[in-house]
Amino acid sequence: MHIYGYARVSSMDQNETRQVIALTRAGVGNDDIFIDKKSGKDFDRPQWKKIKRKLKRGDTVVVQSLDRLGRNYLEIIDEWGILVKRKGVNIHVLDMPILNTDNSDKGITATFISDLVLQILSYVAEVERNNIRERQRQGICAAKKRGVRFGRRKKAMPDDFFKFAKLVVSKQISLREAAKACNISVSTFRRRFIEFKKSNDLL
Repeated sequence: MHIYGYARVSSMDQNETRQVIALTRAGVGNDDIFIDKKSGKDFDRPQWKKIKRKLKRGDTVVVQSLDRLGRNYLEIIDEWGILVKRKGVNIHVLDMPILNTDNSDKGITATFISDLVLQILSYVAEVERNNIRERQRQGICAAKKRGVRFGRRKKAMPDDFFKFAKLVVSKQISLREAAKACNISVSTFRRRFIEFKKSNDLL
């Protein structure tokens, strides 16, 4: 039987040291700790896939907390079932021992309890997500009524944009030359140039 540790942070600039220390204190060797620096929205993560390939019946995966395993509780339940029920792997959650599925001392009761708690957590998380969405929807509606505009603000065009736009219309210079003269990208100039032509009925 082998013990593996899994740590995850959501981005490259976040630090996984605290998780690694916790895993080491739990008895996981440094060479057996796998770290992903990626969102937990799904399980399409390189280090998680690598650890799954190594796991054999009786092995244990240790995580500091359930959200390090993932953010989507429905997917966690599916992944949990694959590891525990299909592959016979144990899972230890350091900050929530009631989820531990180690069968060595409590037998089937441990798995039953962890499954039950996981289902409850899943329900609570889904309710909270729905509440957050509803609060966001209400906030957006209220903001729109106050006249708040959403979306990325348009980049201000140089003062001489219209002068060069007119030169492009009259075919005195190319669109690329006009963009260079305005010191903006060709794509930005083209997009605003189309708007300029529409507003002046030049299309």
